[in-house]
Amino acid sequence: MSVLITVTGHDQPGVTSALFEVLSRHKVDLLNVEQVVIRGRLTLGVLVAGASEVAGGPSLRDEVEAAVHDVGLDVTIERSDDMPVMREPSTHTIVVLGRPITAESFGVVAREVARLGVNIDFIRGVSDYPVTGLELRVSVPPGVVYGQLQKALAQVAVAESVDIALEDYSLSRRAKRLIVFDVDSTLIQGEVIEMLADRVGAHAAVAEITEAAMRGELDFAESLHRRVATLAGLPAEVLEEVGEQIELTPGARTTLRTLRRLGYHCGIVSGGFRQVIDPLAHELQMDFVAANELEIVDGKLTGRVIGPIIDRPGKAKALRDFAQQAGVPMAQTVAVGDGANDMDMLAAAGLGVAFNAKPALREVADASLSHPYLDTVLFILGITRGEIEAADAMDGVVRRVEIPDDE
Repeated sequence: MSVLITVTGHDQPGVTSALFEVLSRHKVDLLNVEQVVIRGRLTLGVLVAGASEVAGGPSLRDEVEAAVHDVGLDVTIERSDDMPVMREPSTHTIVVLGRPITAESFGVVAREVARLGVNIDFIRGVSDYPVTGLELRVSVPPGVVYGQLQKALAQVAVAESVDIALEDYSLSRRAKRLIVFDVDSTLIQGEVIEMLADRVGAHAAVAEITEAAMRGELDFAESLHRRVATLAGLPAEVLEEVGEQIELTPGARTTLRTLRRLGYHCGIVSGGFRQVIDPLAHELQMDFVAANELEIVDGKLTGRVIGPIIDRPGKAKALRDFAQQAGVPMAQTVAVGDGANDMDMLAAAGLGVAFNAKPALREVADASLSHPYLDTVLFILGITRGEIEAADAMDGVVRRVEIPDDE
């Protein structure tokens, strides 16, 4: 016979010790223990088994109740013969990110999940900065429910202004080993080619071409050649000057620092230019870099690129090449990007993340993030803000920047 003992109340040292001192005297077998603490409130469940006259007898009950009440907590004791000792693992995770997540919006998520017969097995907080993050482990029935859930959650995300990522909950989620980032408007703020175009008074024309390409309305290779042509005659030293003006996306250093601690290989796959990106990649300790190369003759840009074009197919090829070089299966790769030219790369990756992306990319990505903080990528990888800051504290680099309420 098995008995479930549930202890609730204000968490404090000695609760578990007091309970197990009683259980040890009655020589019961321990089958399972689960505990959660939220804002100092404890829920502790202990499943034990033993001879009926011991495990279910009044002596055990009286002693457990006395011990728990002595430390100021409540306890319930009930038979649990028909329940499995260990519940089946969840099939999927749902990560909800928002600034803020309202009770109403989370209620909508829960309602849609319940409507499709999906059970919520476990909920935990994964972040309180720079966004609130909640992770739900759920059990999705086999069949067509997954597709229906995916569609429903996508609609909720738009309607409630939150980010929602639906992923398999399996060993593969925790086995990612290679991550690659697009550069412009992903790893960094803004577009490098537009910064260069500023120097020749062609910003507006180049920005219009860039937008059309990122929306998927213009072939990237064609758009690249048209934009680069406007740079003809620009002194090469301008590339270094622009490189020094680059601003990283908020959270980029935290993201890379954390991923390196976990043993990730990190890379850049960009439709931008090596002459600008290489110094940045070196500073960020990137393992891999793929980008276009501007032709320079007599110290000036010719308005042409040389070598293979890193376009939409080129980005996917670069990811595969990096994975092969690192000895990482494609299922263990992650790709993060924002434009239509990232579509093939995100589709090829084990996890494709659209970051503040154009609609064309959001539709094909595994997860879509709309907040302007790159470290939100960590939360959908199952890494919590507490884990990030605990590791940072050991290195003396914990820092929270105040975020205006209107962001």
